[in-house]
Amino acid sequence: MRHVRSIWNGAISFGLVSIPIKLVNATENHAISFRQIHTEDNGRIRYRKVCELEEREVTQSEIGKGYEDADGSIIPITDEDLSHLPIPTARTIEIVAFVPADRIDPLQMDAAYYLAASGAPAAKPYTLLREALKRSNKVAIAKYALRGRERLGMLRVVGDAIAMHGLLWPDEVRAPEGVAPDVDVTIRDKELDLADALMDTLGEVDLEDLHDEYREALEEVIAAKTSGETPPEAPAPAAGGKVLDLMAALENSVRAARESRAAAGAEAEVTPLRQERAAPKEPAGKKSTSTATKKTATAKKATPARKSTSKAGEGAKKTGAGAAKSTAAKGTAAKKSPAKKTTSRKRSA
Repeated sequence: MRHVRSIWNGAISFGLVSIPIKLVNATENHAISFRQIHTEDNGRIRYRKVCELEEREVTQSEIGKGYEDADGSIIPITDEDLSHLPIPTARTIEIVAFVPADRIDPLQMDAAYYLAASGAPAAKPYTLLREALKRSNKVAIAKYALRGRERLGMLRVVGDAIAMHGLLWPDEVRAPEGVAPDVDVTIRDKELDLADALMDTLGEVDLEDLHDEYREALEEVIAAKTSGETPPEAPAPAAGGKVLDLMAALENSVRAARESRAAAGAEAEVTPLRQERAAPKEPAGKKSTSTATKKTATAKKATPARKSTSKAGEGAKKTGAGAAKSTAAKGTAAKKSPAKKTTSRKRSA
């Protein structure tokens, strides 16, 4: 963190222990920013800071802080006034409590910072606090002053460092009044079972694999316009479907995933759908999406594993490299494809 400029210098107050630290931003913004321009000639549009009394533009060094009173008069507030505030958190991160991490409402989470030990004398008390937080499995709640106001913070261990998350004060978090639907909705057990089965099928994701596709697409547009080429066109939006059609598609997708796992010899642990009524029949002349979905799921999961045999629809084509021929049943072709054995999370009914 040596190349990152600190934004605040002070100390952590841990009882009678004082730990000199530097506050460093833990996050960075990669968003592409734009300038405002005059559309007729591409000239830059700028905002200038003008003194109302002198009617002239002023420099940043001439600008200070002031509080506007109720009668419109301005009361100047200097940096020296702020540095001598009669509170202990003016230059100190004062730890006031230690609580379990799940006591912190995620809605309160704000900016994140790293707390860097300032100099060799801070190494031992810094390490002491870090190891104490690790062993207690708790986070520290602290108060500190930054940018002209007192704030609430949460200290936790990240690797070998101590990080601090700014927290909103409890009265700054709005209650979710009027947000939830105000109509009575009945959710059937079958719908919940389907949602659970879909969640199990989708599984988890490594957050490291996620990236900002909007920024990448924007970079392509900028690169194309810079080189005088035509920017890439956006793909056609997917056609929206009715809720009932979506439910049927989800049901077929879950069923296809269960069949694929069963064919691979794995235990089908996805919660079975209730069999109170048969699934709706496909209209005449309309192809079933089950086989297509099954092919997609099998192709995505294909890795060297033990071979398995599953029946395909009539006239199905053989897929997978090195697929062996098998005896046809009633004029249908059998296919073989490598499948990956997966085990889904067991869930009680």
